[in-house]
Amino acid sequence: MKLKRSGRMVDLTGYLLHHPHQLIPLSYFVERYESAKSSISEDLAIIKEHFEQHGLGHVQTVPGAAGGVKYIPGIDQAEAEETVKELVELLEDPSRILPGGYLYVTDIIGNPRLVNQIGRLFASVFSSRKIDVVMTIATKGIPLAYAVATHLNVPVVVVRSNSRVTEGSTVSINYVSGSTKRIQTMALARRSIKQGSRVLIIDDFMKAGGTIKGMISLIEEFQAHIEGIGVLVEAQEVSERLVDDYVSIARLAQVNEKENRIEVEKGNYFLNGGQA
Repeated sequence: MKLKRSGRMVDLTGYLLHHPHQLIPLSYFVERYESAKSSISEDLAIIKEHFEQHGLGHVQTVPGAAGGVKYIPGIDQAEAEETVKELVELLEDPSRILPGGYLYVTDIIGNPRLVNQIGRLFASVFSSRKIDVVMTIATKGIPLAYAVATHLNVPVVVVRSNSRVTEGSTVSINYVSGSTKRIQTMALARRSIKQGSRVLIIDDFMKAGGTIKGMISLIEEFQAHIEGIGVLVEAQEVSERLVDDYVSIARLAQVNEKENRIEVEKGNYFLNGGQA
């Protein structure tokens, strides 16, 4: 399609935003817009500068016959801090306290705008790692995992507490819950992860880390590799943490049912290079 330069740049920008982490040959855009390669290169240079100035990520140009252009989503420091601040303030609402010291977070997990921003946070901090698939466990981690996977342009696999007929044969393991010390079971369809895949684990909450430790063991059963762990909220008061290397957005410092008070802090996100 032959477009004026303004229209071409709008379409080109949209295409890059919708195809993150995908190497696209310049010849594709030459044919798509019926324009010279030099013109496309000039457009990409302008878009690259705009993205970087506004914290939208980076546009990488890969030289050579097999090269092309690739968009790497990101988020700048100010926007990242604003998103984390919003999450912390939402979590500190005392009306979230449920019996037993649990928190109501369904509205946060169900907020498309906020979940998309959280997806950008995780995708940005793990952007330099080669990731083939995002893994989570049912159920609250699923929206987060899809948000992250969208920005990384990779599929999602969901671990469940039991196997389903619709998923075919499965791999099941027993693991010990880090908080309750009870033996539990998790299962994943055998065809979900290929041997040698590089996996990013995303979960909504981590206390002692028993569930994530179980997912790591499950990944090993597939002869795959763990590339990173991201958790929305981590608990601070834990006697023994089973997982050490992870990125958290927020940290739950205290839930006081008697005083109807919740204390939430920033997680370790910014200590792990959480910026565009």
